Amino acid sequence: MEGASSNGVLSKLSLLEVEARSRGSHPQPQQSRVKELKAKVEALKTKRDQLKAELQTHKLLQRLRLSEVNHSEEEDMDEDSESSRVLRLMARHSELTDLLRAHRLIGGYEVVKTHQGKGVCMSIATGYEGVYLDTYNLEMDTNPKVRISRHNIPPFIPLDTLAEQSDLQTGIRTFLDTLSQHLNAYVGRRQQLKLMKEQHKSVEVMESNILCSMLVLMFTMPEQVAVLCLLDYKDLSRCLPTQVKLDCEDEKLTDSPQWKKSCSLLLELPVHRALTAMKKMGTVV
Repeated sequence: MEGASSNGVLSKLSLLEVEARSRGSHPQPQQSRVKELKAKVEALKTKRDQLKAELQTHKLLQRLRLSEVNHSEEEDMDEDSESSRVLRLMARHSELTDLLRAHRLIGGYEVVKTHQGKGVCMSIATGYEGVYLDTYNLEMDTNPKVRISRHNIPPFIPLDTLAEQSDLQTGIRTFLDTLSQHLNAYVGRRQQLKLMKEQHKSVEVMESNILCSMLVLMFTMPEQVAVLCLLDYKDLSRCLPTQVKLDCEDEKLTDSPQWKKSCSLLLELPVHRALTAMKKMGTVV
């Protein structure tokens, strides 16, 4: 076994020696290597010239865009020349491209540049069940750092807290998405209250707040049993309540399946729809 193993190793070494000699007998021609290096040099020069041209065009476009903002004309350019018109169209196209890119990055919110490009004004549209409701505006400075300068966000929306949690410098989209969620939840709760008043005249609103995060309703169940209903919306980013409490003088009613079903409906559906379902069940008069 040892002799066979030694012969196998020697054979392998001999094979490797032959392969090494074979490679050494066919060196790469020096002339071919020189041509390859020259081709690389020419390619790099071409790339350099292309980058220089792009940089020059970019600088010119920037000057044109600034001249449009300041309503001033370039001193060293013929306004009526064809090249001037083409470059101005390119500048406008570049500006629109930047806005579209920003529009996509922040999730589709409407964006308008302000302060000669040093800030942006973003519009957040809200709605409920396919109905457009309110639009809120947020103006932000971007230089030297991102910060909120002006807005018309309702004061009860925790704007500063949301900004701190998202970090405006790196998480602007997260901030806008969270803010939009809070605003849509607020207008959604407000719209639910409006629809409930319109569709359920017999239900009395005993108490509510401006944020529509707490509703106290009074409605009547069969046999003229008055029920006090408390809807608590602790999660301000949602339209549905997180807690429902029903209270009445009939203790037997609080343990009935009908009572439990009513609580489930009020937790799972918007209040105006839940009351409609309860009326169909005969729970609400």
